[in-house]
Amino acid sequence: MTRSQAIAEVGFKRVLIATEDIMDMEVESTSPAVCKIARSIKTCPRNTALLFMGANQPNANASVVATMRMGGALILALESGPDSTNPHDLDCLPGGSSAGSAAAAADSQVPLGFGIQTGGSVIRPASHTGTYAMKPTFNTIAGERIKVTSIEFDTIGYFARWTHQRIPPKEAREGFVKSPFGYSAGLGTIAVMEEAVETLRKHGVAVQDVDLAYESNEAAELTDIYKVIFVTASGACFCKDYFMDTTKIKLFPVVRAFIDDAPEYLRKQVRQAFEYYAALRPALDEIATMYPALTTPSAIDEASLGIGDVGSPIFNSVWTGARMPVIQVPAFAGPNAMYAC
Repeated sequence: MTRSQAIAEVGFKRVLIATEDIMDMEVESTSPAVCKIARSIKTCPRNTALLFMGANQPNANASVVATMRMGGALILALESGPDSTNPHDLDCLPGGSSAGSAAAAADSQVPLGFGIQTGGSVIRPASHTGTYAMKPTFNTIAGERIKVTSIEFDTIGYFARWTHQRIPPKEAREGFVKSPFGYSAGLGTIAVMEEAVETLRKHGVAVQDVDLAYESNEAAELTDIYKVIFVTASGACFCKDYFMDTTKIKLFPVVRAFIDDAPEYLRKQVRQAFEYYAALRPALDEIATMYPALTTPSAIDEASLGIGDVGSPIFNSVWTGARMPVIQVPAFAGPNAMYAC
């Protein structure tokens, strides 16, 4: 079977890169997958504004890619989130820099896609595209050979259109967490969260409101603390790219801003931000152990019109910073018939 014949048989609608192994594999016995472009795949050139020196050619696989290949997976493509569209409405954003993987899974092009969450780039795209997703506990999946944005936050997660296994709760009790950013929730998110609570209670589940009060839980403070670590860590990670971009036009402006803004934060601010998260994590873990599950919004609202804007991660960043596992379930649609979970 030739490479082109194999790709045609798989039926992938927008193949960017096919692996050299495809001719040696039985298509029926493999599971195709796509990966975010910030991940190293041997034989697959990466050409992105973050790695701007032509088509960067990795000489080895990222750990997660190597593991998937050893398990029989066929890596079909590298995706670019900002260039992707939402398969449920091509005029709507799919959300997040890992949105290409979410869109491919949502469109049934692949059964599995991978992304990297630094703020909300796994859970938010899954919400907008109506896919299942999991951001596992921090460092559960090795980050070897990925393009690091923040060592403190980067977490590899995955998307799937379906799940064949349902795990019933051990107890008919669930905690409902109202995000400290709840004032930003749109009509879609408000409506589906109310429907979620009503549905759970209708099926005999005791839903209890959960207060995440830990010192000051004000949204502005949480945003500032997250930003301190995100900007300073990203500034360090992209410093080499910054100085190699002598033209100052090849690197995304938002990425250049990380390096420009990082020196504005005093060492005391950085230390206090790390101390905040160090104390927050066990506090949230203690709350989580009191419930079989916690329910909270995945995104501000259902997918909005426009392409290129990845949206806001504010509903996700606290869980990313806390390094807690998060599962996105595509259960409800908003007033505009787009997923809002």
